[in-house]
Amino acid sequence: MQNWTRWAGAGLTAIMALAVTGQASAEDVRRYDHATNKWVTVSAERVAARTQGRALAQRGPAAEYHRRQVRIETREKPGTIIVDSQRKFLYFVEGNGMATRYGVGVGREGFGWSGRMSVGRKAEWPGWTPPPSMIKRERAKGRILPAHMKGGPANPLGARAMYLYRGGRDSMFRIHGTNQPWTIGQNMSSGCIRMMNQDVEHLYERVPNGTKVVVIGPSGQGPKNVYAETGIVRENVIASIFGG
Repeated sequence: MQNWTRWAGAGLTAIMALAVTGQASAEDVRRYDHATNKWVTVSAERVAARTQGRALAQRGPAAEYHRRQVRIETREKPGTIIVDSQRKFLYFVEGNGMATRYGVGVGREGFGWSGRMSVGRKAEWPGWTPPPSMIKRERAKGRILPAHMKGGPANPLGARAMYLYRGGRDSMFRIHGTNQPWTIGQNMSSGCIRMMNQDVEHLYERVPNGTKVVVIGPSGQGPKNVYAETGIVRENVIASIFGG
């Protein structure tokens, strides 16, 4: 009886040890760090967070916000940018009743605006300096913003920025890229107009300084007397394959 008790106790200890070992292996992941040429242990939570972050970064907006060539009726001259905050579209007027339509994210409630401005300057991979009002607002929420953030893939202004001026002065509003493409089509930013990086790069090459920008606010009369979209141009499949 004593021997059986000793054996049972040893078995129970072994089972508990295996359980603890299994729990540890479930919580920790061994990874090879090529930067240090060493094996490192990473928590499962951190691995899950990285995986989720990569999935979000790869997730794009709804199909309706993908770049399209459309037919448009407007009195605005070719080369003008029209932003419809309510529909979450930005139009680059091309003339001959045509425009390129891009999906955008705009200012959330309390940050929406409307008016006419112009592109005062442009920047590739711009740095970001949060305005004092944003720093104060976020500090009240317990979030500390940097005084300045260098340009790069992690920067909230994305790959390109077009700075909007009014009366020759910086309005503090921008048309810019984003490293959060899933936010296109939503009210997310603090008054700025965000685009997918590939779209803001495409627009950037077409827009010189001085370009007129018309922003239609999220409320009020809407696009009436500014523009009317009359249809999407069907893609020429042969031209898309062979060029032209």
